[in-house]
Amino acid sequence: MRAARPGRATSARPALSIKAQAIRLLARREYGRAELAARLRARGGDAEAIERALDELTAQGYLSDRRYADALVHSRRGQFSRRAIAHELRSRGVADDAARGALDSLTAGEELAEATALWTRRYGTAPRDEREKARQVRFLLSRGYSLSVALRVLRASGARVDDESG
Repeated sequence: MRAARPGRATSARPALSIKAQAIRLLARREYGRAELAARLRARGGDAEAIERALDELTAQGYLSDRRYADALVHSRRGQFSRRAIAHELRSRGVADDAARGALDSLTAGEELAEATALWTRRYGTAPRDEREKARQVRFLLSRGYSLSVALRVLRASGARVDDESG
């Protein structure tokens, strides 16, 4: 146990207001409105007070679903497909218009190039056998890419790919 430092009160800190707790959380990283509200509710905040504080923080520009969505898209880009990122945004409660705006930065034409780059970083060589091919396809599918994109990536690597298998 640590000894109290001289000149400091040993009593517990006074409870922070809902707004102060929200600002403290936002100082560490971006949050979406729904995620921040859930965190504050978990800390025992009153639902009405939480909504008032979040409205105030949104008006002041400290809280923004669009900024949060942009940050999430930026961090997931190149690791997950557009579809997987959109699903994550929905599951985190990001407003539809903010999610759409952030996803507009991802173009559908880049999906094959991003899947190929991801596959190259992970594997880099064509699969040796059917088992290895299935594993590589499952990897791309788990990252949200469609089966057709996964098969095109493997086909481009020189692997023998039948459209029925995979």
